[in-house]
Amino acid sequence: MTKLLLAAKMCIYSVCLLTLTVGTAIAHSPQGSARHVNLGIKSALALVIDQETGEVLYSKNTDEVAPIASITKLMTAMVIIDSGLPLLESITVERADIDRYKGSRSKLYVGTTLMRAEALKLALMASENRAAAALARTYHGGSEAFVAAMNAKAFELGMLNTRFVDSTGLRPENVSTARDLAILVESAHAYPLIRDYTTAPSFAVESRTRRAPRVLRFVNSNRLVRSSRWDIGLSKTGYISEAGRCLVMQSRIADRSLIIVLLDSWGKLTRIGDANRIRRWLEREFSTLSVRG
Repeated sequence: MTKLLLAAKMCIYSVCLLTLTVGTAIAHSPQGSARHVNLGIKSALALVIDQETGEVLYSKNTDEVAPIASITKLMTAMVIIDSGLPLLESITVERADIDRYKGSRSKLYVGTTLMRAEALKLALMASENRAAAALARTYHGGSEAFVAAMNAKAFELGMLNTRFVDSTGLRPENVSTARDLAILVESAHAYPLIRDYTTAPSFAVESRTRRAPRVLRFVNSNRLVRSSRWDIGLSKTGYISEAGRCLVMQSRIADRSLIIVLLDSWGKLTRIGDANRIRRWLEREFSTLSVRG
């Protein structure tokens, strides 16, 4: 277990104050070594940490609670995998899986049948909302039990400023902090299937409905996974109007494993620009100093 998760668990057992409980290893970087760096980060909330040591390299509004959109689907994936439900079992998209809250579109028509593993991959890689909704609906106990399992998992990990209300992230009541999401990324990265599915550049699935079969093609919602300049071990994007553009990643930069959290980017490409600014800065000036900006 890495220092990041270990510290979170130790705080729960010690009944620490809420402000100190989450991500203690992240918060306690070396004192006296911080320097102020203006990277021009546009995201309202941002955090970059060393995955192995928990050292903070960059932070911005890390304890502010905010909507997290489809970053939610990382927790959805962990709950599905932990449940032991057969991934090769077929599930069918139903009318109940249609997004009637935001009205988001989907290539998965009602009646489409696919394996649970395929739905999971589409939810993670392409942020497919109907796939995520179907995963929760076919969980033992249904969607309500699934959301309860999501929140129980968050508490177990020490994500005490996090709350989930659905499996898709479409509702703005799915909230967290940058610190909590660093713990989420750390935990999700321990699942080989999540690493594989979130970083796949594209995926084609045969749509099996009452109509003639057709092949549906999807691409990763994070264009950086297709860039030769990035070594990404986990990726998840998110967007709803209340959350702005969001992006979390585990990446190898300058020979160190890092967790990057970017929330509430105001422009369509701003989160990508922020990620590239962080990468270039780390490659150019990487040190063991803690940075706050």
